[in-house]
Amino acid sequence: MLGTLCTLITALTCVSAVTLVTQKPPVVTLSRGETATMDCNLGTVTDSGARWYKQIPGGVPQYILRNYHGSSPSYGSGFSSPKFTSTHQSQSDYRLIISTVEERDSAVYYCQTWDDSVKENVFGQGTKLTVTSSSLPPPVLTVFPPSSAELQSNKASLVCLSTQSVPFVDVSWSAAGSPVSSGISTSTAVQQPDQTFQISSYLSIQTSDWNMDKVYTCRVSLGSQTSEKTINKSHCPTEDQ
Repeated sequence: MLGTLCTLITALTCVSAVTLVTQKPPVVTLSRGETATMDCNLGTVTDSGARWYKQIPGGVPQYILRNYHGSSPSYGSGFSSPKFTSTHQSQSDYRLIISTVEERDSAVYYCQTWDDSVKENVFGQGTKLTVTSSSLPPPVLTVFPPSSAELQSNKASLVCLSTQSVPFVDVSWSAAGSPVSSGISTSTAVQQPDQTFQISSYLSIQTSDWNMDKVYTCRVSLGSQTSEKTINKSHCPTEDQ
């Protein structure tokens, strides 16, 4: 029995674990025209190099470039130097540099490598880049009241629809002037045919609070731009009261 256990322990210690790819920082917020830098550590991988991908919420990942220590980066379609460059600090540490950022550069950037020991592609957790500008229009908000069917129960939902020029914004709710921290569900952005982005945020409320005419506020921030919209029962003339 002891011999069998020792054999099992020996076998387990020989099992290769997939490498851990880490990225930092997790979030970068810049103004138009600045330079974005994001770092990637490939863990135990030292002989594969790093690939970088850009993903707009709701879209497919776009291959930007591959950097292998000792060679110049190779680029994917639509990406080139000097806008996108990459450096390496060691055989497992790489950096992506995006020069003169624009609003359209707002996206999540992923670092990826090949772990030959387990024959797998491994991705980092991503770095979210948000580019703001004073010339950006503020988010446009529409808040929808609960449906008549919902109001027949104890719980109901308010919906805040935000349309903005970049995919990432901060959404918050308040009730009667006090911040709300629970009962909120906010979707990821969806790009529209006109290249704007839409986000839906849902707030679960008590039907009794709605019937008491409590005022709810949806607030959406984009850099220095903030938009807010309030709603309460007495200001919903189209609703069956």
